[in-house]
Amino acid sequence: MIRIAIANQKGGVGKTTTAINIATAMAATGWKTLLIDLDPQGNASTGMGIGNDARESSSYDLLVNGATLAECVQPTEIPGLDIIPATQDLSGAEVELVSVEDRTDRLRAALAGHTGHDICFIDCPPSLGLLTLNALGAADTLLVPLQCEFFALEGLSQLLQTVERVQQRFNPDLGIVGIVLTMFDRRNRLTDQVADDVRDCLGNLVFESVIPRNVRLSEAPSHGMPALVYDHQCPGSRAYIALARELIARLPEKRKAA
Repeated sequence: MIRIAIANQKGGVGKTTTAINIATAMAATGWKTLLIDLDPQGNASTGMGIGNDARESSSYDLLVNGATLAECVQPTEIPGLDIIPATQDLSGAEVELVSVEDRTDRLRAALAGHTGHDICFIDCPPSLGLLTLNALGAADTLLVPLQCEFFALEGLSQLLQTVERVQQRFNPDLGIVGIVLTMFDRRNRLTDQVADDVRDCLGNLVFESVIPRNVRLSEAPSHGMPALVYDHQCPGSRAYIALARELIARLPEKRKAA
């Protein structure tokens, strides 16, 4: 199973929107997909139509209570897409894990040897605490949503420094599969400038596909569904479909579902 953490310590950059829609797109192309909601806000769970009353076992149980992956996984309405939802209990996990010896390795241990899915996306919280460190420790690679705004590069440099530390201490094999530019607005000159700066710095690491500012992307979670289901023809949905194609091209072909 390919494990991809979707992370950026800056909030409001489109992590959860990206997690929901890229997971849906991958499932639609035949990959058996798992989405792990590791954000205490639980927005990925809500955005997939998993209400609080339907979250019997969660990522908190996986990390803190020693529950197995099989006990926590539940299906979504999307064929081929399963989820491990988050509950508010997860907000206390950072404190509860501090005194645990393997506190940064809990998720990797839980995912070890799992063969029930082809690919796993981990939606991280907007911080670099123990939850995100667990995700980075468990992941094969990192997908970074980057908002096209003035402070984007500064936040990105901090994240890249964290990745280096994780490589040195917890997960030497952690890579970065790519950076996706989000909330792209061609009417704004600053957007183009930021995009150009990011591409100049990081070159081919930046996906060609960009995610536009799109009302339908914002509306979809309130209906408990990904934008690709809510309105598959909207510009945001088409952008995530294009991103999924690019992502597949960067992944080992032998892992693709039959």
